[in-house]
Amino acid sequence: MITLPMKKSQQGFTLIELMIVVAIIGILAAVAIPAYSSYTKKAKFSEVILAAEGRKAGVETCYRALETITGCTDASNGISSAPAASGYVTSVATSNGVITATATASLDSKTYIMTPAANANNQLIWTPSGTCSAAGLC
Repeated sequence: MITLPMKKSQQGFTLIELMIVVAIIGILAAVAIPAYSSYTKKAKFSEVILAAEGRKAGVETCYRALETITGCTDASNGISSAPAASGYVTSVATSNGVITATATASLDSKTYIMTPAANANNQLIWTPSGTCSAAGLC
C-alpha cells in the first residue's frame, strides 16, 4: 500500500486560529449571558403583573357601585381578599383602588403599582408604576 504525504493544507488548525475562535466565543458569551439574565427576570416578573391585573375587575366593580375609588380595599365592596402569594409573587394588596403587587426576593422584592383615575367618561384609566420601572421589569 502506498501512502502519500499530507499536504500542508490538510494538517488542521493552527494555534492562532483556535485562539481566535475561543476569543470570539468569549465575546459572544459576555454579551449573551447578561441579556439572557435580564430576559428571564422580565419573564418571571410577568407573573407579578398578572397577579395585579386580576384585581382590576374588582376595583372597577367597586367603583361602579360606590362611584368613587375611596373604599375599594381588600375584602370589601367586591374586591377579593384571596391570598395571591405564589411562585414569584409575595403579596397583592388593594387600598382605595391602588393595587400593589410585590415580587419575591429572587426578583429583588420589586413592586408593581397600578393607580386608577376616572376620566371624563367615568372610566378608570390605570397608570402603572413601582420599583419595577427603574429596573426595566415592567
